[in-house]
This record gives sequence, C-alpha cells and structure tokens, in this order.
Amino acid sequence: METVRHSTTWDRSASASLWLRTLAQIPSLFGRLAYLSSLRDSNSDSYQHHGLAMVFGEAEANQALRESHEKAFAEWLMYGLEQQKADLDLYLSTLDTPKRLLLESWQRLTPYQNLVPSRAESAQRSLYLSDLETLLRLLRNEYGAAPHPTASRRR
Repeated sequence: METVRHSTTWDRSASASLWLRTLAQIPSLFGRLAYLSSLRDSNSDSYQHHGLAMVFGEAEANQALRESHEKAFAEWLMYGLEQQKADLDLYLSTLDTPKRLLLESWQRLTPYQNLVPSRAESAQRSLYLSDLETLLRLLRNEYGAAPHPTASRRR
C-alpha cells in the first residue's frame, strides 16, 4: 500500500531531501543542471533516483526531481552572462577532463543541449542555447580550444 505524503514541512519532503543530501553538495548551478538532467530518462521523460524513490515513492521522487530541474534551469536563465561564465567555469573545474579538450568535445557533441527541462518554453530554450554558445566561444578562446571545422557552416 502506497502512502501519499502531503507534508508541508520542508525538511520532510522529497525536494528538501534532494536539496540537503545531494544538490547542496554540488558547488555550481550548472553542475546541478547536469546532474538533474542525467536522472531523466529520455525515453519516458521521467526522473529516476533510487534513494528518493525508496523513501518517498517513485511519483513523489519524479516530481521533486522535475521541479528541481526546472527551478535550477530558471535560476540559470536569470544569471547574467558574467555570472553564468563564472558558474560554468566552476563546473568545468570539477571535471577530470582538461578544459581545452572538453570544450572541443562540447562543440562537436553539444551535450549541454540535453540539460534543458522538457517543459521549458521555446524562448527559454533559445535563450539558454544562445547564452551557452556565447560562453563556449569565450571559453574556447580563453583555453585555446580549436574551433570546430563545421562551426561556420552551422549558422
């Protein structure tokens, strides 16, 4: 029998648990976006987190993850380019791959496109992608990453 939880107490909700136990440990907002989007099944558009589902049930865990992803995305969009660049640089510094190599891979594979929540509006998606592409150009110049040979043909 599944118990439905309608707790208004912040510290007992799936969202609070997710924040306290996981998201607060990720130092960058972009890192949170990457993490949350990695929990989304692209075939079903549902979010999967075994620990949250065990404690709160799959439906509540899915809802908490979806709302957290959407909230992090909206927060990212409110950042100015300077703040986004600093946050993205912080995220990149947490990865093991050298920044130059990572930036060259990102321009070929565009994994950052998968970080957009499925319910994001078209204007939000466009703003995010425009900002990210601007930031990646800046970072490629800063770290000496080679431009992708088809970059000028994609426009």
